[in-house]
Amino acid sequence: MRIAGIDEAGKGPVIGPMCVGGVLMEESRINVLKNLGVADSKKLTPKKREMLALQIEKYALQVFVLEIRPQQIDELRKLMTMNEIMVLAFSRVLEELHPDVAFVDAADVSEERFGKRLLLEYEKKYAEKAGCMSVISKHQADCIYPIVSAASIVAKVRRDSLIEELKKEIGVDFGSGYPSDPKTKKFLQDWFQEHGELPDIVRHSWKTAVNIMK
Repeated sequence: MRIAGIDEAGKGPVIGPMCVGGVLMEESRINVLKNLGVADSKKLTPKKREMLALQIEKYALQVFVLEIRPQQIDELRKLMTMNEIMVLAFSRVLEELHPDVAFVDAADVSEERFGKRLLLEYEKKYAEKAGCMSVISKHQADCIYPIVSAASIVAKVRRDSLIEELKKEIGVDFGSGYPSDPKTKKFLQDWFQEHGELPDIVRHSWKTAVNIMK
């Protein structure tokens, strides 16, 4: 049986893309992930995550990371909620992997609702696969299922890499990109004062950005 894990990195930041990672493996090889020591990416050091990401690539049938740019998030938020965006993004990853069973980190207060919406979105495009796949949607799935931990790791490693590239491009260390980071807030305020607008790497629809632009 082919199983997949899906998780995101970067849902909450005001700067940078969101990455949704998917890992596809044979169920019989899941013990490999346990032996590697995969865990929730937030509990691992950057170096450990990078090392594990390489190992996951080696043993997985397929690894896919979807990148959603800040401008895309802003445009989608005009039409739908963030939870609905997450359904679309996770579904897009499923379209790449086509597993028999998908374990996903629920991006909704209702685990069951998120799983049902995700399956419905997937089956809209693949009606012939209706009933062929099941979705197990849980909060903190990255702490429960090794396959989701693996997806969490590859998503986080990709996002961290993209953030470092953005810092080099604009020549400023803006911190983590999260609204709670004082370094990030100062960067946004300084940039707006100097340029009269915020750069494209910022999610303009975020409250932090809106308040600064006011």
